[in-house]
Amino acid sequence: MSKRMKVNEEKIDKAKLYSIEEAVKILKQSAKTKFDETVEIAVRLGIDPKQTDQTVRGTVSLPHGTGKTKKVVVIAKGEKVKEAETAGADFFGSEDMIEKISKGWMDFDAIVATPDIMKDLAKLGKLLGPRGLMPNPKTGTVTFEIAKTVKEIKAGRVEFKNDPQGIVHSAVGKLSFDENKLVENVKAIISQVISLKPASSKGQYIKSTAISSTMGPGIKVKTEN
Repeated sequence: MSKRMKVNEEKIDKAKLYSIEEAVKILKQSAKTKFDETVEIAVRLGIDPKQTDQTVRGTVSLPHGTGKTKKVVVIAKGEKVKEAETAGADFFGSEDMIEKISKGWMDFDAIVATPDIMKDLAKLGKLLGPRGLMPNPKTGTVTFEIAKTVKEIKAGRVEFKNDPQGIVHSAVGKLSFDENKLVENVKAIISQVISLKPASSKGQYIKSTAISSTMGPGIKVKTEN
């Protein structure tokens, strides 16, 4: 552990659950790097991740975005391609775009597709699925509402899904953000995760929640369960 990391760790009481406001303040005070660190949240859930009916997956539009503008691809047909261009999509097309991706082009962060082209896009499942880029109705990326979805993703909508250990991870902003903005972003994603509690999940739903920055300490925070 580096000297800086040791100093940061000493600021944290491992036995304490901090308020979100306190945790954000500590993270900002711990920032010593020359780059703008990303702030992330990890929520450990009391679910059985092996049960498909207990999967926690969704989206949330962070009030203040993530600090990163995503490159969005829209794959659609007809007038919906024009709608994508007008809405500010970075790349748009139909079969030509599917062909380009199939050859290894991956210079984007999100794909939005219309339902009528999913049959053609399905062949890219093995390529896009492992990267978390395959459009899915559950995350709102398979839709005819192209303009609305593109604008939301550009504005800071994030997708999340529990990992095999039952933990939800997500970026919630940058350390350069005002404290109040980071707090509001953190609360927004926690609220959304709570709202998606599976009906079949019994017992304590949220086991623990922690926020951290790229090079900063992990800080456990209080959440309403």
